[in-house]
Amino acid sequence: MQTVALQKISSTKIDFQNLVGKSVEIQGMIQNMRILSWGGFIILRNQDYTLQTVYEKSAINFNPEALKTESAIRIKGIVKAAKIKDLAISPRDYELQIEEVTVLSEPSEYPHPLDISKKELKVNLDTNFDYRPLTLRHPQQRSIFKISACINASFGEALSELGFTQIVSPKLVFSGAEGGSNVFSLEYFGKKAYLAQSPQFYKQIMVGVFSKVYEKSTVFRAEKHNTSRHLNEYYSLDYEMQISESYEEIMHTLANVLDYIFGKLQTQCAHELALLEVELPSIKNYLVMKFDDVHETVFKEFGKDFRGDNDLSPEEERLICSYAKSNFNTEFVFVTHYPSDKRPFYTMDDPEDPSKTLSFDLLFRGLEITTGGQRLHKYEDYVAKMNRMGLSPKEFESYLQTFKYGMPTHGGCATGLERITALICNKSNVKEASLFPRDVDRLTP
Repeated sequence: MQTVALQKISSTKIDFQNLVGKSVEIQGMIQNMRILSWGGFIILRNQDYTLQTVYEKSAINFNPEALKTESAIRIKGIVKAAKIKDLAISPRDYELQIEEVTVLSEPSEYPHPLDISKKELKVNLDTNFDYRPLTLRHPQQRSIFKISACINASFGEALSELGFTQIVSPKLVFSGAEGGSNVFSLEYFGKKAYLAQSPQFYKQIMVGVFSKVYEKSTVFRAEKHNTSRHLNEYYSLDYEMQISESYEEIMHTLANVLDYIFGKLQTQCAHELALLEVELPSIKNYLVMKFDDVHETVFKEFGKDFRGDNDLSPEEERLICSYAKSNFNTEFVFVTHYPSDKRPFYTMDDPEDPSKTLSFDLLFRGLEITTGGQRLHKYEDYVAKMNRMGLSPKEFESYLQTFKYGMPTHGGCATGLERITALICNKSNVKEASLFPRDVDRLTP
């Protein structure tokens, strides 16, 4: 038995600029290799870099022919200035002249079932997902999830700076937040429980505690779809806040959070954005339209008649985003005042027209990425609306007690991490922005 003093861990990043001509050691995985007559290249992948290293056959202690991609190795070498064109390499202005290579581990199956050393990962989605532990190592695939990680972290940073408190709510719950049937049920010590389809109830409760809260969490939707827009398990970026005058404060907050996120992506994911050839959007201005006005505009501008529908179709979302881009030079459209019968029971109706709600969706590049709005805050209003919608207030007692004790006017929204990531990365299927997607047909890997 012994006590061990705390040992500080330093950054693994290398100050290449100040180490030119000096020897360093770096550890990682072999992403790719090129063996030439005079020597060759080993591309080394680790948490910080996809680094080009170069060797001459006359000056090495290893057999290049014996090396396997996806082996873990340690390289000792001299830092050299370089000019590298390959966008998959980072950094591109330095390389390592190899002195020594030590193999730490090797793959037991070789060659691999897929070649991830190519510039493009040209496989269909099912193959991509079947071999996910391998395909995720491809530079472009890694870039998607570096961008996703930055969005996720920046969301919390932006809200923390605005005075929000992060919360963590249960994912085993007594009822679905939407009051519908699209929930996964399970047995819970002789009772029926459900996997949370939203942290909605809990973040509302916590507005009474902290006034402004946010949560980042997995949510579950038991919907039997298999489309490019949906997942049965996805990651939701939620916040809930006390408002002073209008539900529009929620929208303004979201616009500021997205602006913060895009700024962080620009500085922290420049390599990944360049590799994916992504142009970041700007939300310095955005369009706000009422639901009925969207119907009218689409009919007038495109000759498509959706008037009378109580929701927006995928085609209508794409068309109105195209209209916003062409006429207002923005990729963001807030659609407000959705019909009451298409919004959950906790949504506040518009006092001027109770058939509409003080709610919104945010559309981006033809797809809804955020749903939000003002909530009811009086107990009596909840009971009345639930009875009107055929819901039993008794089934929601633990949630409704919050409003018996007094609550401020409040509202919030939820943004799907996979959706916004996919759209930023120009991916047509939201599953490509999920590490291990879950849909009606897929439960592995």
